[in-house]
Amino acid sequence: MKQKYLLLKNDEKTKLIIREFAELDKNMFTFLCEETFDDESVKSAIAIGEDALIATLRTKNLFPIGIYAKELAAAVTKMYESGNDQSVELIFDDHDIMKKEQEEPLVDDDIEDEGVEIDDLLDEDPPLSNYDDKNEIENITYSPKIDNDSTNGEDDD
Repeated sequence: MKQKYLLLKNDEKTKLIIREFAELDKNMFTFLCEETFDDESVKSAIAIGEDALIATLRTKNLFPIGIYAKELAAAVTKMYESGNDQSVELIFDDHDIMKKEQEEPLVDDDIEDEGVEIDDLLDEDPPLSNYDDKNEIENITYSPKIDNDSTNGEDDD
């Protein structure tokens, strides 16, 4: 699925508007939501850093995945630092992310290729040092109490 984000300033140039669209039909984007942010909150988040800006831009209705959120934050930062109030359009395609994930190796090269035979595993005796609690079991001097009043979920009829 493709997603499009439109970043623009309002008419008074005091607020940032982000509109989210999704491609539900081939080459047709459908409007999903719009969020408005005060310039002061965006500027202070930019001053703090990328993570703060991403946290500011994410809302209950607009919550892009991490990769998209970083791109949005970079575009917003560039918009504010350059002083350019022209709208910015970002288009993302989930298929591109899937291709990148498939290109990454699935096997770790650091794993040694030692062959272990199943018979070798079955022949080995477990170490007895882990079972030192035998004395505790043998020294129990009381019998367990059974609660006759509790129900176990079955009918006694």
